[in-house]
Amino acid sequence: AFVIEVKTKGGCKYFIYRRYSQFFTLHAKLEDNYGPEKGMPPYICTLPPLPAKIYVGNKKEIAEGRVSLLNAYMKALLNSPVWILLDEDLRLFFYQTADDSRRIPRGLRRLRPHTRKIKKNSQHISDMERPRAEALFDFRGNADQELNFKCGDLIYLLSRVNKNWLEGSTVDGVGIFPESFVRIIKDLPEEKFPVSWLRCYFHDYDVCSIRDIPLEEDVKKRPSYNELLQLIR
Repeated sequence: AFVIEVKTKGGCKYFIYRRYSQFFTLHAKLEDNYGPEKGMPPYICTLPPLPAKIYVGNKKEIAEGRVSLLNAYMKALLNSPVWILLDEDLRLFFYQTADDSRRIPRGLRRLRPHTRKIKKNSQHISDMERPRAEALFDFRGNADQELNFKCGDLIYLLSRVNKNWLEGSTVDGVGIFPESFVRIIKDLPEEKFPVSWLRCYFHDYDVCSIRDIPLEEDVKKRPSYNELLQLIR
């Protein structure tokens, strides 16, 4: 039997147990009442396809293969027109019987979406190959974009902001920090020094090349972080 978790609008949840034969019987009744061939106008609707019967094969493998198909069938069925949702046979199918309430599922597994396969030739960079540094002193940043760390922490390098500041990550977060507080174990590649102008703006204004930013009294008042983002965009 297939174990189905039913959720009501009131937030209630319960399990029902249905065999494929019960799905088949329900579908046949709905086809007779509402199908394009036998239904009575105006209550005619194209019903979602039900997985066909299989007469030869391993029962367990057949049941496993039907799980995702029946799940899609039930969801499509519950999106049918209102006259189908009010059908007595359909409502009784999802109703928890006394037998359902006494049964306890031995094991459940949730349906998972198909995962993307990783190509075999894809290269994985190990932690020993990543640019990194060791903290020589404790550092507590004065701004939200600055990285906090303690002496001895391992910091993975992401980019170089300018000649004095780096961007890196630890287990606690991502941010920028002064290079003088760390010992470089493996430096960033020379040709891959992306400059973060947004972070550079807050720490070394002379290096920043952003233009047309409204300033007052010779840089005494700088635009806010959100205003700067709007200017860059």
